[in-house]
Amino acid sequence: MNTTKIIIVEDERPARDLLRTYIEEFSNLEIIGECDNGYDGLKTINELKPDAIFLDVQMPKLTGFELLEVLDHQPEVIFTTAYDQFAINAFERNAVDYLLKPFSRERFKEAVSKLNTRLEAKEGGAKEESSIEKIRQHFAESDEKLHRVVIKKSGKIHVISTDDINFLEAQDDYVMIYTNEGKYLKQQTMKYFEQHLDNQQFVRVHRSYIANITCIERIEPYEKSNFILILKDGNKVPVSRSGMQVLRENLDF
Repeated sequence: MNTTKIIIVEDERPARDLLRTYIEEFSNLEIIGECDNGYDGLKTINELKPDAIFLDVQMPKLTGFELLEVLDHQPEVIFTTAYDQFAINAFERNAVDYLLKPFSRERFKEAVSKLNTRLEAKEGGAKEESSIEKIRQHFAESDEKLHRVVIKKSGKIHVISTDDINFLEAQDDYVMIYTNEGKYLKQQTMKYFEQHLDNQQFVRVHRSYIANITCIERIEPYEKSNFILILKDGNKVPVSRSGMQVLRENLDF
């Protein structure tokens, strides 16, 4: 087997040291980078294009899952985590494997064996959807709620709290997210946001719009039985008949 190039993305130094010690015991594994946060990990992975990464789930600034969401290069993924619920999620989301901290040398060997099997299949010409695409798809189909949205804009990563979103607008295969700080284009569907945003705070008021009800200044009639939202930032959002019904239920009027 060819040498497998590895990048470690882990914010805890003892965990990075342990991974390095275990990895160095395998002649076919080569560490080409180490990062202690998600931002540096994203940049390093895209630049160095490793075959696989050991990725911590809970990190400051950018979590492991958020990093994968905006990653261009798609290596194989082995998650490392101290939290059982994240470990189970990672495994179910089709990662190569997960390592629950603290993990033993034997458990690490099991993960490497799974990685070798996955890479050998790829070398043999197996056509499989990448593990990262499977992870993204699993998240899109889950009921897990969003608390923030990660967006890549002009080469920079923006992490936006959902509380800071005023409204969303459908634009073909993208969604434009409007905040007080500006607007951000995200390659995603309105159905995705309707499913993953808190439905007590965000309402699909129109086929092309989702509004944050905490940002509504007032509601005005607009053409026949339609209405329009006047938001606190001055923007106007159209409301369909069905959207008005949902608004009435949420706002109790």
